[in-house]
Amino acid sequence: MYTAQLLLLALAGFAAGGINALAGGGTLISFPALLALGLPPVAANITSTVALCPGYLGAALAQRRELRGQQSRLWPLLVVAATGGLLGAWLLLHTGEHAFTAAVPWLILLACLLLALQERVRAALLARTAARAAPRWPWLLVGAGAVYGGYFGAGMSVVLLAALGIAYADPLPRLNALKQFLALAANLSAAIWLAWRAPLNWPVVAVLAMSAALGGTCGGQLAGRMSALLLRRTVILLGVIIALLYFWRAC
Repeated sequence: MYTAQLLLLALAGFAAGGINALAGGGTLISFPALLALGLPPVAANITSTVALCPGYLGAALAQRRELRGQQSRLWPLLVVAATGGLLGAWLLLHTGEHAFTAAVPWLILLACLLLALQERVRAALLARTAARAAPRWPWLLVGAGAVYGGYFGAGMSVVLLAALGIAYADPLPRLNALKQFLALAANLSAAIWLAWRAPLNWPVVAVLAMSAALGGTCGGQLAGRMSALLLRRTVILLGVIIALLYFWRAC
């Protein structure tokens, strides 16, 4: 791999890690960058899933204090999330390259939509928490979000947070901490399965993972100083442009 390609990969990883820490949607940066380096879509998606896994761990550990008193719900949901992530990864490996390539722009647009709805989801969760609505069974929605995350990770956190908000009336910080651990379980199980079952370019994974970890650390330190809303809108705009380019190439 040439120096310019390594630099692009490192910059993409740094940006993806920082964006995940500040606003979410880092996969919309790392995935197109891997495609630009010449990786086929399925291989790019697998590489991004495996390489960004440490970022989920850091986010989960950062909010572990908010898990106090939630152990009874945490462990069953972790099993659901891990199983869903495995199923999503299995589906990815059983999707042909042509079919996944055709689905890429739609998946990117779906991720953009989920990111666009993130603030509305948070507002709805806060309103529901104030209303103290009765809990509902969360397993199905958490499982569906984990399957999506194992297949294509961008936007998984929004789906999981919405699922928990429908199920529980806890304050948002507690739900967000629970979501972080469920996203970690889904991503980790998918990453382990993909790393075992699919060939990976490990030097590429290493560069992307290390730069994403550094970006996540910097992003965490900048939290509160930068506008997460502006950053999210920028990522959405880039995602829509990338999706349109793929539609144009398919014509």
